[in-house]
Amino acid sequence: MTLSRFFRMGACSALLLTLAACATPTQAPDYTAFRSAKPRSILILPPVNHTHDVNASNGLVAQMTQPLAEGGYYVVPVTVEMETFRQNGLDTPDDIAQVSAPKLQSIFGADAALYTTVTAYGSVYHVVSSDTVVTASTKLIDLKTGSVLWSGTGTASGRDLGDRPAAGGGVIGMLVSAAVNQAVNNLTDESFSVSRITAERLLRVGPPDGLLYGPRSVKYGTD
Repeated sequence: MTLSRFFRMGACSALLLTLAACATPTQAPDYTAFRSAKPRSILILPPVNHTHDVNASNGLVAQMTQPLAEGGYYVVPVTVEMETFRQNGLDTPDDIAQVSAPKLQSIFGADAALYTTVTAYGSVYHVVSSDTVVTASTKLIDLKTGSVLWSGTGTASGRDLGDRPAAGGGVIGMLVSAAVNQAVNNLTDESFSVSRITAERLLRVGPPDGLLYGPRSVKYGTD
């Protein structure tokens, strides 16, 4: 065997191994604890904000009830929850996240709570492009035991909203388009709209790796 042929065969083998690795299906989460707990009601804690936008927590939490309700869960009303926290001197998401699981369960009577962190929220200007990005991660915690039942991540951008103006005229056109998009995003608070898509992806329900269907869903127990 010539040296060049040896290297060609090695390269082909490496390529096949890479393709095989890419084709490996994502491993499904372990739902053992989730199925054992069978949560019926969920408390959505205000997301902890790890961004520079002060609106990030409120912007995302306002969008989180709908996907859970549509997935078959009773969701503790966020306005009632926040007023209860305020009455007890808890005004920030960071402080609220420190309240023990048993204490939350005794106050609200919920079976589980969502602990969420926002890591990206708002418009980003990159000279020749501008976009709005909202990214978050969350964990569903059993309020009786404190164990993690499920975790997920979600991200979306302004491009997911569609109807983005196309850039023309080369670099100058891209610069103008980026500046216009940035101005429009700031004036219309596009982050709030993007948060809706992020929340839907973050709190997806059903296979292969979403939340299990809640007891109010017609699909309850099918997953």
